[in-house]
Order: sequence, then structure tokens, then C-alpha cells
Amino acid sequence: MLSSNLKKAGTQVLRAAPYSVTRVAKSQLAPAVFTTRFALNATTPVTTFSYSNSFIETPINVRFFSAIPTGMVPPADNSHDKRKFSALSPDVIKRLREELESVDVNKDGKIDADELKQLLRKHKGVFREAEILEISELYYSGNAAKGVPIDNLLEAIDGTLTNKDGRQNVLGAGRCAAEYYYDLNHHKWNDDELNIELTHVEPKTIADRLAYGAVKGVRLAFDTATGWNHEITASKVMQRVIFLETIAAVPGMVAAIIRHFKSLRSMERDGGLINMFLEEATNERMHLLTFVRMRDPSILFRASVIGSQFGFGTAFLLAYIISPKFCHRFVGYVEEEACSTYTKIIHAIETAPEGSDLAAWRTQKAPKIGISYWHLGENGTVLDLMKAVRADEAEHRDVNHSVVNMKPGDVNPRYDPTLRLDSALNKYVRDMMTRNPKEENAKVA
Repeated sequence: MLSSNLKKAGTQVLRAAPYSVTRVAKSQLAPAVFTTRFALNATTPVTTFSYSNSFIETPINVRFFSAIPTGMVPPADNSHDKRKFSALSPDVIKRLREELESVDVNKDGKIDADELKQLLRKHKGVFREAEILEISELYYSGNAAKGVPIDNLLEAIDGTLTNKDGRQNVLGAGRCAAEYYYDLNHHKWNDDELNIELTHVEPKTIADRLAYGAVKGVRLAFDTATGWNHEITASKVMQRVIFLETIAAVPGMVAAIIRHFKSLRSMERDGGLINMFLEEATNERMHLLTFVRMRDPSILFRASVIGSQFGFGTAFLLAYIISPKFCHRFVGYVEEEACSTYTKIIHAIETAPEGSDLAAWRTQKAPKIGISYWHLGENGTVLDLMKAVRADEAEHRDVNHSVVNMKPGDVNPRYDPTLRLDSALNKYVRDMMTRNPKEENAKVA
């Protein structure tokens, strides 16, 4: 039978025979706090009842055990108080916790995707509605629809402030969304993002040198054939950009198709690269569809496009099957040249004398399809359009050069869902840190 001293402690424990009870101190027992531990060499867990000046240990049968003393409730879980934060002050942690708990509708101590959505909507000055929907979707898929405990979320938020290189998945979310989700807010460039720097990746390997030499050779031949020299006119610009965009949309589609079939054969993920290259092909096609609204190509021009597309498309397809890295380096160098070309065009428009065709592009409205795609605004001009196109080409340049250095298991360098979530948490906490608590309380009142 169980010791009478346990009965005096008011603890409900059913018969645990044939187990025996160890010695109990004779001093008066204080209210008990219990913990359960498992001995390495035993199959029966041991429960330790801790008191103010003594303790007892008794083996228990887990199937018939109630560790809650009569008339008592377990102490509140204050484990979050013991967590250490590197960047957040106690005051900020308190405010974050209060706001997180305010959106925890079901009071389960966790934040799910819908609750995160409501949380971010409290910061509409920082997050656009499209961003909120995107982030909540990534949060949902990254955590397999499960909510994240508030304490874990606070630690992740703290981690975004100490994660200097920006390459850490502080929330520990999965990357499933990379396979089917892409940036819905793409191509809405900020002013800072339109200031493009002309960069160049020095060839290091034999494949790099072959790719760079091929691009320089093709550019020289094309410049000669089209009469592209130091004189830039509106007619030459239209002829050049329309033709080039019919070719530029080929590599992304070829890469996406081949990677798609490879993913099917291997039954493995692609890391989101298929989506990225499909988007790249669509983006280049949008360049073309916008420019043809400004000039309708002739029949001879269209015939030359068909021939060039067939020749280049076939060659690039075979080359990609043999060496994807060579092809991405080739495209990277092509995009370097494209950035250079669009920079010259932009400079020519900005410095063109009044009354010229190029000068008119400073005020002439861009085609409607371009205004809607790049979010140029109601009065978006052709000059604004050219700057947006150059930003696209710079992104393609950087992405294709990055893909060359990717390793198996790496995720799309343009859109890693986990880093996207980290960035959103970082933006959220920085907004909280800059808010004035007194002003917030005044708004609520």
C-alpha cells in the first residue's frame, strides 16, 4: 500500500503494486511541485515530488497515474521568462507578446496563418495587402498549416535582428512553397531599385571564357548588321529592342522545360527554379508586347525573327542539355550587354534636345500594357518604361550568374520563401521598435 504520508500530502495516487515507496522525511510536507524523469536503465518513469526541505521518489505506473495533488492546480508555465533574447529589450518583448496574444483568437498560445494575417494588418503602413496575403501563404505552407508557439515566434523575431548575413532560416519553416509559389509583387520597382549599377563577372573557367567570347562575337555581328553605332535614334532603338526581346525570351523557357522534365524523371524538387525561369521568359515577352505597341514590325522583320528564333532556339536547347552552367553564364553575359544598352538608351532620352523623337519619350505615356505590368502609374512615360525594363535585365543578369554557382538542394536565389518570411518578421519588429507606446495607447483609448 502507499505510504500514509502521501495521503496526508493530499495527492491522489492509485494502487501501484508491486512497486514500493522510498523513505519520506518526517518533517512537515510543503505543497508539492512535480516533475517526471525516465531512468536510462528502467522502463518505468520516476516522479519526483519536490518540497521546501525534503523530497520523496516513488516509481509509478504511467497507465494509472494522476500527478495533480487534490485541491491544487499545476503552477503556470513561465518557461518563456527563462528564454534569452539577444537583441530585444524586455519592454519590446512585452509589447510584442501583448500584440501577438491579441490576435490569438483561439487562445491556444500559437499564431497560425490567419492570425498572422490579422497581425500584419495592424501595420498597414508597413505592409501592403498583397504582401500580407503572400506572407501568410508562405507562413501556412512553411509550417504545414500548423501554428507557431508565441515563444518560438518571439525567438525567431529576435533572430532576424541578429542574423546579419540574411541567409538564416530563423523561423525554421519549410521551403515547399518554392515549388509552386512566386513573387506576386514582382516588377513593381522602387526608385532605389531603378538605379542600376553596371556590373561584370570576370570569366574564370573555360566554359566562362567560351560563353563570354560567344556573347561578344554575337554582339559585334548584330551591331554591324543593324547599324548600331554611336548615334542613337528612336527608330534604331525600336528596331533593336523588339528584335532582341524576341530572342531574349527563349532561354528562360528552354531552361524551365528541361528542368521540368528532369524533375519529373527524378521525382525530386527543383528548388523553385522552374517558376523563376518561366517568369523570366514571361517577363522578356512582356518587354516585346509592350514595345510592339510603339512600333509595328514589317513583314520582312517578322520573317527574320522566325529564322533567328528557330536557329537560336535549337542551338540553346542542345547546349542546355549538354551544359546548363555554360548556358546560364552565357545568358548572364547577354544580360550584362542588355543593361549596358538600356543605360545608353536612357541617357540618350534624358539628354536628347527638345523637339527630337527621343526627347518626346520623356513625357510620352508608355503603352497601357506596360503601365499595368510595371505599375508605372497613370502618367508613366516611355522613359519610366525603359528604366523598368533595365531593372528587369539587371535581375536576369544577377540571377543567371548566381545559378551557375548553385549546389544541389539550393533554392531559387530570387525567391527563397524562408528568407522572405525572415524579412517580413524583421520589418514587423522594426516597426514595433520605432512605435511610441504612449501614442498607441492614446489611439486605442
